[in-house]
Amino acid sequence: MAPMRQGSFRLFRLAGIDLYLHWSWFLVAYYEINQRAGRYSSLTWNVLEYLGLFLIVLLHEFGHSLACRQVGGRADHIVLWPLGGVAYVQPPPRPGATLWSTAAGPLVNVVLVPVLFLLGMLAQASGLAETAPDVFRLLRAITFINIGLLVFNLLPIYPLDGGQILRSLLWFLLGPAWSLTVVTILGLVGVAGLGLLTLAEQSVWLGILAVFILLNCWNGLKNAVRLVRRARAPRRQTAACPACRAAPPAGPFWLCPKCRRTFDVFETGPACPHCGLAVTTMRCAQCGSDSPIGAWNPSLEPRPPQSGICDKV
Repeated sequence: MAPMRQGSFRLFRLAGIDLYLHWSWFLVAYYEINQRAGRYSSLTWNVLEYLGLFLIVLLHEFGHSLACRQVGGRADHIVLWPLGGVAYVQPPPRPGATLWSTAAGPLVNVVLVPVLFLLGMLAQASGLAETAPDVFRLLRAITFINIGLLVFNLLPIYPLDGGQILRSLLWFLLGPAWSLTVVTILGLVGVAGLGLLTLAEQSVWLGILAVFILLNCWNGLKNAVRLVRRARAPRRQTAACPACRAAPPAGPFWLCPKCRRTFDVFETGPACPHCGLAVTTMRCAQCGSDSPIGAWNPSLEPRPPQSGICDKV
């Protein structure tokens, strides 16, 4: 269950991507900064250390977003919150595109490793550890924060980057549905291990992280079931994606962008039967392209008042 923009406020827009910060980030920042008081000569350095964490997470999420755009996907906002960050990306439904969009985040941390180590070596060689110990401690702390985030994100537990990378690799062999099924089950096993570690360490943060992973694995498993049902559904021979010519499945596999309920647009017509939202564009699950609804089937005519993109689930 990823954090949504509710409770977040917009900081700035860069490269067409809006950055949001959740209000709870400040509470956790205040707690963490005070917990680490005494590490430096003043709290100012603790604040700078936490801002360094903020910057590393931000660069990581921009790596996801820019890579997604590079493969033709959509990425328009990032939310930062106490457990890190979430880049809202929609790569084309292809394993290669998903793999690159996911792997680009950890690759940012990989690039930062030698850069930060080199800076640390230069600082030590110049005697900065003696002349400016706070600066040296800060640089060393940021280096280990980056390595820690890299190692943690590469754990093969869904929805961490490692779990999503594993899912993309399995997609080549098993397809989208069964690859997601495998990694969510592995994620649930990882949650069990994390739960035991939480009890052993008596850590609140590990407990929160375990709940976060559990909710995402459960939602991922439900999505995998929907993907299996969609893959097994009969195809409509009277309609086809204008871009790749794939026939759409017959059944309630179309997601309303407003009420988030599913329906069969070819049965009900180009409007959600639940909320009345008119659908003008539909997204193909095969190639990920958006096309006017009339191009799928000339008999479907969009209604003008309210409109939205109808996605497959």
